[in-house]
Amino acid sequence: MGLWVAQNFGLTGFDGVKGSEPVKGRITLISLDDIEKADRILHGQVLRTPLVYSPYFSEQVEGEVYLKLENLQKTGSFKLRGATNKIQTNLDRIGPRGVVAASAGNHAQGVALAAREAGIPATIVMPEWASITKQEATRGYGGQVRLKGQSLTASIREAEASVETGMTLIHPFDDPEVIAGQGTIALEILNELPDPDLILVPVGGGGLIGGIATAVKSIRPQTRVVGVQADACPSAYRSRELGELVRVEAERTIADGIAVKQPGELTFQIIQENVDEIVLVEEEQIAFAVLTLLERKNILAEGAGAVPVAALLDASAPIPKGGKVVLVISGGNVDTPLLDRILRQGLIRNGRMMKFGVILDDVPGSLAELLTLMAELQANVLQIYHHRSKENLPIYTSRVELELETRGWEHLNAITEALQKAGYSISLPSA
Repeated sequence: MGLWVAQNFGLTGFDGVKGSEPVKGRITLISLDDIEKADRILHGQVLRTPLVYSPYFSEQVEGEVYLKLENLQKTGSFKLRGATNKIQTNLDRIGPRGVVAASAGNHAQGVALAAREAGIPATIVMPEWASITKQEATRGYGGQVRLKGQSLTASIREAEASVETGMTLIHPFDDPEVIAGQGTIALEILNELPDPDLILVPVGGGGLIGGIATAVKSIRPQTRVVGVQADACPSAYRSRELGELVRVEAERTIADGIAVKQPGELTFQIIQENVDEIVLVEEEQIAFAVLTLLERKNILAEGAGAVPVAALLDASAPIPKGGKVVLVISGGNVDTPLLDRILRQGLIRNGRMMKFGVILDDVPGSLAELLTLMAELQANVLQIYHHRSKENLPIYTSRVELELETRGWEHLNAITEALQKAGYSISLPSA
């Protein structure tokens, strides 16, 4: 049994808090009672986030699609629920040194705020490469940030070592009280929409889907609960496929919030028992989902929070015709530079942005002629780069690179044909 789970379940005195007793070689699962208890504890501590109907997404799949907007939660993520439940449940057993957590993002902020609200100190160990934005957000919620290590694994080791000094470790997913806190999302969904046919949930370590699936299968077992992972880090998908915990090597992904290389032991058992299916989505689909949420619903979601939309739009998960579908938008914390890259990638890969270069005679009027053609084609010019001294550029010529906003692939192809017909030789923009 792994260190995190064993200690959290009272097997090694992990944080000084005795958890649920294991049952002869089997990890004790959480129950609906645990989630309902968490719901009572969280009342007034966290926001009851909206469940909104989306006409656009409903039209795309010929059903009824609802968005559970956890991106509007305090700290911008569902993580506050689990952290608050863990801390509030164990307040009388947390020592004066408070709590410690290891995270590069949403969990850090959730623990920091939950601890501040409880009046206890919180130390958050973050990798040295953690974004300045997330470091400052964590400090803003009252956390003491400690930068340690070039990997999250190193940060976790540092957090584990802090337990020896009297701190209580708050695990990001493989803890029964954390999972129960995340499961309160399902109670809110079912209170407003008692009969969903399908709920799509992001999957990283498995705490979110573990809590939601436990509640849903206890209250309405016929509702399908489907997890969505990034193809770049399919740890829960592969583990489920093989029937045992496996660790994967993660590629870089814009869904960094769910880039967990191995699910938890407790969460994996819950997934095996209560989750109907796990599907994968690729990077371009995630980028398009972020873009679509922003354009169609004015909703800012991080990559991890948008994966249910990606699965819906590319039909990764079978959608019942006329059925009621809930997409859990788990978070909205995305760094501005990354958001810019995500949106640009989404625009380019879906024919909404065109970048090309042409060689022009360096004489008056040649650039104006090109721009006139773009205006006639109703292409919106976003950027112009005009080069006269590029290497290997013929004398008396200049290279112009344009970045255009386009309406889609049909419009983009029409622009390409018009440029070629006008005698322009199109090339890719230079690096």
